[in-house]
Amino acid sequence: MTAHSRRTLLKAGLTGASAVAAGLVVPSTAFAAVPLVRRDRPVLTHGVQSGDVTPGSAIVWSRADRPSRLVVEIARDPSFRHARRVPGPVVGPDSGGTGRVRVPALAPGTEYHYRVTAEALDGRATSEPLTGRFATAPVGRRDARILWSGDVVGQNWGINPALGGMTIFSAMAARCPDLFLHSGDTVYSDGPLTETVTLPGGRTWRNVVMPEKSKVAETLDEFRGQHAYNRLDDNFKRFAAQVPSYVQWDDHEVLNNWYPGEILDLPAYTEKRVDVLAPRAYQAFHEWHPIDPRQAVDGRVYRSFKYGSRVEIFVLDMRTYRNANTADPAKPGYILGDTQARWLADALGRSTATWKIVQADMPLGLVVPDSPSGIEAVANNLPGAPGGRETELAWVLRQIQRRRVRNVVWLTADVHYTAAHHYSPDRAAFQDFDPFWEFVSGPLNAGAFGPNKLDPTFGPEAVFVHAPPTANTAPIDGFQHFGELNVDGASGDLTVDLRDATGASLWSKTLHPQGR
Repeated sequence: MTAHSRRTLLKAGLTGASAVAAGLVVPSTAFAAVPLVRRDRPVLTHGVQSGDVTPGSAIVWSRADRPSRLVVEIARDPSFRHARRVPGPVVGPDSGGTGRVRVPALAPGTEYHYRVTAEALDGRATSEPLTGRFATAPVGRRDARILWSGDVVGQNWGINPALGGMTIFSAMAARCPDLFLHSGDTVYSDGPLTETVTLPGGRTWRNVVMPEKSKVAETLDEFRGQHAYNRLDDNFKRFAAQVPSYVQWDDHEVLNNWYPGEILDLPAYTEKRVDVLAPRAYQAFHEWHPIDPRQAVDGRVYRSFKYGSRVEIFVLDMRTYRNANTADPAKPGYILGDTQARWLADALGRSTATWKIVQADMPLGLVVPDSPSGIEAVANNLPGAPGGRETELAWVLRQIQRRRVRNVVWLTADVHYTAAHHYSPDRAAFQDFDPFWEFVSGPLNAGAFGPNKLDPTFGPEAVFVHAPPTANTAPIDGFQHFGELNVDGASGDLTVDLRDATGASLWSKTLHPQGR
C-alpha cells in the first residue's frame, strides 16, 4: 500500500483571516519579544510544514510568537503512542521567530505523524501543539505521486475570504500526493495588495491585507511578511501540514526579473541595489521554508533528492548565478553558472533513477522578455544557433546526450499558464541532444497570462496549452493550474496530468522509460 493511499483527504475551509474578513486587514507579523497573542504561554502562529524529505530524515518547520524552543514529537500513528521527542532550536528575533527541526533516524517509505510545540525558555509553559504528517522518501520500486506548481499571490490577487481563500491548495491536497515541488515565486515581494480589485462586469475582488503586503518589500521584516501572509490561508496551512515539499525560488521572492548587480530605476524602491535586497529576501526565504542548508550543494538552493529507485529530483536555482538580463542575447551567457551547470551534468550522469526530474524555476524554450529589450529566461528570441543563455543550456543538453542519460523530464511554472512542450533535434537548429519533455503548470493564486512564443533553437513543440484569453485574468476565472506526476513502481511508467484549480485533468500523457 502506498503512502498516499493511507492518507485522510483534506477538506477545504475558510481562510484563517475569515475572522477579520469585515475589515480585511490583519496586524503586522514582525517578531517581538512581547507576546503577540497571549502572555501566559508561547503560541505557534503560522502552522507547521515539512520538507526536504530523504529516506531517513525530514525537516519540520514552525514559528513561535516569542523566544522559545521548538520541540518535535514523531510517531508512526496519530495517537503518538511511543512518540520520540526531538528538541529543536531556540527561536527568537534573529530568525523572526521561525525555526527548523531536523528529524533523523527515520525508516524509508514510511508515513510519520509529528507534533510541534514551543517551550518557554524558563520551562514554565508550553504552547498548544500543532500536528502534521509526511512520508519519508522510499527506496526500491515504489509508486509515487508528485505535484508541482508555483506563483502564489501575484498581480494583486491575494486571499479572498468570500471565495474560501486559496482553494487550489485544498484541490491539491485532495489528490493525496506524496510530495510537492514548489517551482518558485513562492511570494510576490514586489506586489503590494490593495483591499479591493474591480473585476470585469462590475464584480469586486476583496483581499485580506497586512502592513508588509501594502508596499514593496525592502527590509528583512517586510520580506518575512511576504511569506507570513500566505500562511494566513487555511487551505495553504492544511496542505503544508500534510504534504512535504522541495522548495526553490525564482524572481518575485526579491522582485520581478532581478539579476545580480542590478541597479533599480523604480520609484517604489528607496533601496536601489538588488545586491542589498537579495540577501534579505534570501534570508527570509530560508527562514520560512523547510529547507535543509546541509542538503543544498553550496548551502543555498540547488540540490537533489533520490525518491526511490524510480525517481531522482534535481532542484535548480536559475536566479542567483545568472548574467545580466540586459546582456547581448547573441553572445554566450549563463543562467545556472558554471559550477551549477557542471553539478547538474555530473549528477544526472551519476543518477541510477529511472526518471530524472529537473525542477526548474524557468522554462527553457519559451521567450520571456524583460522590458524594454532584455531577456529574462533562457530563450533569446533569435532563431538559429544557441546564443545568450541558450549556450549554457546547449552544453547541458549535449552532456546529457554524451553521457547517455535517459528519461530526463523538466518541470517548471513561472509563465502563469499550463503547457506540454516536446523538444526534438529533428525540429531544432541545435541538434546535439536527445528528445525530451518539458511540462509547465501554474499559477497557484496569481494573475493568469500567456501563451508565450516558443524559440525554435531547441525544436520545441507546444503539444498542449491552456492559457487565458486576456492578460492578468483573475484566479476566479478558471486559469489556475498544477501538475501531477504518477510513477508506477512496477513498470516505471510516468503519467503526467496537467490539472486546473478544481483538480480536473485537462491533459494527460503516459511516458514509458527508455534505456537505463
